[in-house]
Amino acid sequence: MNIVILSRNPHLYSTLRLIEEGRKRQHRVEVIDPLKCDIIIEKEKPTIYYKDRYLDYVDAIIPRIGASITFYGCAVVRQFEMMNVFSIVSSGAILRSRDKLKSLQLLSKAGIGMPKTVFTNYSRDVEEVIAHVGGVPVIIKLLEGTQGLGVVLAETKNAAESVLEAFNGLEARVIVQEFIKEAKGADLRALIVDGQVVGAMKRQGKEGEFRSNLHRGGSAEIVKLSDAELKLAMNAAKALKLPVCGVDMLQSARGPLLLEINSTPGLEGIEGATGRNIAKAIITYIEKNR
Repeated sequence: MNIVILSRNPHLYSTLRLIEEGRKRQHRVEVIDPLKCDIIIEKEKPTIYYKDRYLDYVDAIIPRIGASITFYGCAVVRQFEMMNVFSIVSSGAILRSRDKLKSLQLLSKAGIGMPKTVFTNYSRDVEEVIAHVGGVPVIIKLLEGTQGLGVVLAETKNAAESVLEAFNGLEARVIVQEFIKEAKGADLRALIVDGQVVGAMKRQGKEGEFRSNLHRGGSAEIVKLSDAELKLAMNAAKALKLPVCGVDMLQSARGPLLLEINSTPGLEGIEGATGRNIAKAIITYIEKNR
């Protein structure tokens, strides 16, 4: 098969591993920068032009699209879909997962447990917002933040007020979430391929850090998920129609709670912590669907 990885950086661990596993299984794998693709729209003949050629020979794509290029990246994925090219995640599913508010609304309707969350239109009544999520401390998140950026722990009412006022002044959209103290700065990530959990790790934030992101100095180790955690991860992926994704959860006194879903999860942390060959699982998933 001809497999294209849509990525702006061919040297990233995840991209290199997918190339390696694809070529091991005798596929032709190339990396294409989605921002350098021209989308050509005409009657009954949608095409994509890249550098000096038309991409009319592609059998499957693996989107590795960063949050900063979601709009154009998804337009390229959608064009491949118009050309009947298989994608491990659809353009619609990527867009759903990148919209934190919309994804939480859909997951809530699907019965997925999550921390109490409030979204308001630049409300000045901070006390009421805090009361809705059970009081301080609270987590305040930018809707566009990634890798732990734009996430603030406000431990007092005054701190929450200051942070919300600052974000409101910048006209930045935020959600306010209940702080799950018993999680102790740790979370779980389940890696889903073909709707099944193929690997899971526990990420622990460094000393004094409530965010567990590996990009922020956190550590990771393999973990065996409980039945409730497995069920939540698979149901959340199904609700957002994401056959391949990373599902982040918190362990709470009332059971697992969904934190967020990543439609283009990195492979380095999960492969390193679990020893599982996630890249091979993704290539195998493509083979099953072509």
